[in-house]
Amino acid sequence: MSETPTAADPGTWIRGITIRQPWTTCILAGKGVENRPQPWSWRGLVLLHAGAATERAPLRDPLVATAIRGRALHTRAVIGVARLTDCHQDAAGADPCSPWAQPGAFHLVLADVQELALPIPWLHGQLGPWRPTQDLVEQVLFQLPHLAPEGTS
Repeated sequence: MSETPTAADPGTWIRGITIRQPWTTCILAGKGVENRPQPWSWRGLVLLHAGAATERAPLRDPLVATAIRGRALHTRAVIGVARLTDCHQDAAGADPCSPWAQPGAFHLVLADVQELALPIPWLHGQLGPWRPTQDLVEQVLFQLPHLAPEGTS
């Protein structure tokens, strides 16, 4: 049995991003930007990993409360996939690019967000983009078999 490019080296075509709750679930509900302190050069698919922590203060924000209403706030699990299409910082004094954009932060622009039907437990992660293991990507592909590296669909 030969390996496909999809399974051979997931580190070449997909990354992971660890995000605290409730922000990870907000992305599944339509939050199109993720705020980061540093710019990212990576463009392409990212696994949406809900980290171990849940920030409590944002739960009182009406924008957040509306986005997460009726949704589980899974932690320590990959709960979706998105396409990272851009990373920018709003110009000083300019209107934010999104209601979710924090002033001064770099905004990771996310599109084509897909929620996993079954969260995949994952205890690892980090602030910057990380390379998922082949096993983790295979578990994601089991739920979203149409995902593939660019140019190999």
